[in-house]
Amino acid sequence: MLAGHASNRETELNKGRRIPVESRLVAYNLIQQVNHEGAYANLRLPSLLEASKLDARDRAFVTELSYGTLRMQGKYDGYIAKHVDRDVGKIDPAVIDILRMGLHEILGMRTPEHAAVSQAVDMAKYLVGESSGAFVNAILRNVLRDETTPVYENDLDRLSHEYSHPKWIVSAFYDLVKDWNRVESILMSNNEAVAPQLVAWPGESTTEELMEGGGALLSNTRYGVETFQPPREYLAVRERRAGVQDRGSQLIGETFLATATDQNLSWLDMCAGPGGKAAYIYYSLKAFRPDDQFTANEVSEHRAALVAQVIPSGNVRVGSGQSLVANVEKFDRIMVDAPCTGLGALRRRPEARWRRSLQDLKELVVIQRELLDSATQILSGEGIIAYVTCSPHLAETRLQVADFLYRHKDFELLSAKPFMGNIPSDALAPDGTLQLWTDLHQSDSMFMAFFQRRVESKD
Repeated sequence: MLAGHASNRETELNKGRRIPVESRLVAYNLIQQVNHEGAYANLRLPSLLEASKLDARDRAFVTELSYGTLRMQGKYDGYIAKHVDRDVGKIDPAVIDILRMGLHEILGMRTPEHAAVSQAVDMAKYLVGESSGAFVNAILRNVLRDETTPVYENDLDRLSHEYSHPKWIVSAFYDLVKDWNRVESILMSNNEAVAPQLVAWPGESTTEELMEGGGALLSNTRYGVETFQPPREYLAVRERRAGVQDRGSQLIGETFLATATDQNLSWLDMCAGPGGKAAYIYYSLKAFRPDDQFTANEVSEHRAALVAQVIPSGNVRVGSGQSLVANVEKFDRIMVDAPCTGLGALRRRPEARWRRSLQDLKELVVIQRELLDSATQILSGEGIIAYVTCSPHLAETRLQVADFLYRHKDFELLSAKPFMGNIPSDALAPDGTLQLWTDLHQSDSMFMAFFQRRVESKD
């Protein structure tokens, strides 16, 4: 691994080339694996850091540099394109990633310009070759000397470039809020680094135990803690008695649980992987409603195995949500936490904005529709379906709701208001659905809608 060639905070000569400091090599490794090998930053970074010799300060630097570069690389590619005489796609991908890192240090961090350029040049020379070092030096210094003000044709172009989001995503946010200033607020919040948020699973751990390891109560949640430390430093997390879960996801889980009645109920998480909500729901039921039954379903064997790491494997079923219609078993509460574009979690998943497309959206909408159809066939007479996405996109939220109600006229929307708990009131839409926003609620932009059979259709 490249990071193994360097020692922390030092450089030395190797075949006439200066070896960059380890922290930048680790960041480069992550960016390369995400951009060119399909890795996920939030899953790959912990293992890269664990394999390094970096201290806490340098680990924080790696996180800021790599995540920031991945988020903002669309903007940085615009700067690169302006100062090269060929198509950016024809430049060595390793050189492009090094340029992006250098630009992020210059434009997005506190690194002195001369140090950022010098380190980027060393990276290029060491990893690619001497001539690449000269090329990187020229591009970065041209960017620094360029004092021209960008000219944009419209707000869409400006916001897409300045906040490094694909235009289709910027347009999607505008379709939702109809206000370019508000769109800018959303994009800005997507680019802000966010501290890890933990949840103490009821009966397994407590917020007090988590806070003993550092952190503070996470506002508006029942069992949440916010921390600036790596989650693996918490014993309860390592022992799988607590989890890493965004505020929005915790609030969705709490709201779903709040639909409980005095009767014993059967609960289904139809798309449970990787298991965050499933664990929260399972342990809450175990602690407070031990006679209720809970099943976690997941189509992917790998993701189902992750779910089985946090709840008993006997509660985990492997198979598509669509195939559940063959079961004779009925459920009183079904959460359809459907696969989606993930536009509501861009701040935590820096690469997601570059991996999703409008074609993905079209395919995902079909899957969401099929899962909802399946849920109607395995729902008990007075049961409730909770439709959840980590995306505010119209096609995945309000239009999906309208389509469901048009096709299933025996169902109606059930207002989430009685179950909201600590969720801010401005997250409740007039139709009774919930929409959290990153910029307003400091959470992933989760959407939730409840469906129930119409009274006249009940047995």
